Amino acid sequence: MRTKFFQFIPQLVVAFSGLLFALPAAAQPLTSCTMTYKLSGWSLVYKQYDGIGNISCSNGQRAQVALASKSIGFTIGKSEIEGTGVFSEVRNLNEIYGNFVALEGHAGATKSVDAQVLTRGEISLVLSGKGRGIDIGVTLGALNISPR
Repeated sequence: MRTKFFQFIPQLVVAFSGLLFALPAAAQPLTSCTMTYKLSGWSLVYKQYDGIGNISCSNGQRAQVALASKSIGFTIGKSEIEGTGVFSEVRNLNEIYGNFVALEGHAGATKSVDAQVLTRGEISLVLSGKGRGIDIGVTLGALNISPR
């Protein structure tokens, strides 16, 4: 009986160590983040826009980011857009960096509007902006957010 008890101890240690490593991540509170951004670029079936953004979170974290958007669809034009974005809740700012899948619609003749719904796993981002240019289209692609 004593041998069975000692054989069980390693399994018990592994189980409890897994719980200990999981608890800090689960106990970390969620924060909401918003982004102001500027994007400019062109499109002709393929759309490429680059820009910058400033992210601020309710937990006090802030970051300047570089934005790169590439997509394909029914699109043509050239514009500059300034807008805001709202992220779904995250544990910290580092979860925001990376590639988001984007579905976008844009239109304008001197005054442009742009709206995008983006997702990356459990994290969502909604962008809406206004600017100037001549453009129209609907695209599917990706937006990369990286630290600046």
